[in-house]
Amino acid sequence: MKRTGIVCTLLLLVAAGSALADATDDFRALLDEHWEWTLKNRPVLASTMGDRRYNRDWTDTSPAAIERRRKETREFLRRAYAIDRDALADDDRLNHELFRRMLQDDVDQHRFDGHLLPFSQRGGVQNLDNTTNRLRLESVADYDDWLARLGKIDDVVNQTIALAEKGRRSGITAPRVLMERIPDQIAVQLVESPADSPFFRPFANLPERIPPAERERLRATASDVIEKTVLPAYRRLDSYFSNKYLPAARDTIGLSALPNGSDWYELRARTYTTTRMTPDEIHRVGLDEVRRIRGEMEEIIAEVGFDGGFADFLEHLRTDPQFYFDDPDDLYQAYLATSKRIDPELVRLFGKLPRMPYGVKPIPAAIAPDTTTAYYSRPAGDGSRAGIYWVNLYRPEVRPKYEIEVLSVHEAMPGHHLQLALQQELGELPMFRRFMGFTAFVEGWGLYSERLGYDLGLYEDPYSRFGQLTYDMWRAVRLVVDTGMHYKGWTRQQAIDFFKDNAAKTEHDIVNEIDRYISWPGQALAYKIGQLKILQLRARAEVELGERFDIRAFHDELLGAGALPLDLLERRMDRWMAAQQ
Repeated sequence: MKRTGIVCTLLLLVAAGSALADATDDFRALLDEHWEWTLKNRPVLASTMGDRRYNRDWTDTSPAAIERRRKETREFLRRAYAIDRDALADDDRLNHELFRRMLQDDVDQHRFDGHLLPFSQRGGVQNLDNTTNRLRLESVADYDDWLARLGKIDDVVNQTIALAEKGRRSGITAPRVLMERIPDQIAVQLVESPADSPFFRPFANLPERIPPAERERLRATASDVIEKTVLPAYRRLDSYFSNKYLPAARDTIGLSALPNGSDWYELRARTYTTTRMTPDEIHRVGLDEVRRIRGEMEEIIAEVGFDGGFADFLEHLRTDPQFYFDDPDDLYQAYLATSKRIDPELVRLFGKLPRMPYGVKPIPAAIAPDTTTAYYSRPAGDGSRAGIYWVNLYRPEVRPKYEIEVLSVHEAMPGHHLQLALQQELGELPMFRRFMGFTAFVEGWGLYSERLGYDLGLYEDPYSRFGQLTYDMWRAVRLVVDTGMHYKGWTRQQAIDFFKDNAAKTEHDIVNEIDRYISWPGQALAYKIGQLKILQLRARAEVELGERFDIRAFHDELLGAGALPLDLLERRMDRWMAAQQ
């Protein structure tokens, strides 16, 4: 009997092992299939990652393609649910949970009509030439691939117009105040000579390694494609946009003004924050944070002995020439110098740093007037291109010196570049986790990193400290104005005034920021909500671990699984804290 029991036990173990292997194989095959599907359906993403199979294509945004992708996403989700999560190992259980959540977020958006709003003042079909900033153009084949893409711009423009027209006829249009920025952006493309087109720039300075005869051929072909395809497409876009779309753009700004808009915004708030918080709850958190940060700002105003009130001090910071550069290159050099100061200090806070470097580049002049102060582009997936910290040099007289340090720690190191480059280098993670993420974690980390400037020896004068508080206030204000405009009926001017009353940003920046929030509902909520969770976790770890708390180990653990929803991040850090005791 004992021998029979042993045999039965062994058979059960073999069966369990077989079930585990089957579930694991099925799940990993599903992940691989979905990643291939993602690259095929997002050709530019594939190219930026160094995968050249789709170098000649753009994303198909025809109605049939959109419906096909929605159907296929629902099928991926069904297949994910069909896999027995309990039969997976711990790492794959987490992968499974994240994969399902990512797909469910996509499916939940399907009941709304976001695809019928294809225009944004922050970029889009009107400046596809900027795509080359993210591509690797080195060989003849690279340039030929780009030419093939240019030959299909006609399709991109036609599909964009078709989506916009369907939205126009359905009463789903973008806010007029944003759309009024776009004609000037389209006008950049309306040149007489192909040689003056932004699309010709990559061909004007071809690498010397390309033989002269090939350089001549590429330039001639580029000129021909631009003249016969690109320019007519943009003239058609200009005509449609100016004569049909812009006159029909809506006068309201909030998402709640659209059909089912309040429900849509509630979903976007949950998705971007990865929480169950309601817009009203987020609004209240924002007001509380504004009050807290305002108190710290008042202390600095007293410290510098300023003779005047809070509003007077903000106006002083916005208008006093001592806080600004006159020359764009001086501003650029200040960004470079700050980055060089930060990098050697990072080993004090991190045990693991990314191998991939980053560079600092000016934002392209064509979009600089209508975009934000700075942003970051992650490295290519194949390691062929470093990360890029893009800085806005347009009108340096409105870009304060006291923001340079805090902006740099957010966008580059130890902010986005450190986190995203490390995530890409986590080879044990499936591709969707290495190259995608959850905004609350990614932007929460960026905002948390601004606090790390103190640990890195930055913010040595009161104005730089006020700059850090200004950026913290900026993200707190976002909670108030984003929910205010999209959910609580605030006007654009009401949001601008609230921003101006509480943060030392210049009016130019404030207007661009408010317009960004109008065009991207809910995204701005992620920063402060994510930061507050990370700060909460650090405070708990410091209390619970006492002298055993190691900031390097804490950061390494926090970043060690890539971007996570905030509830799963808390679960991970709870386990880590328990293991340290």
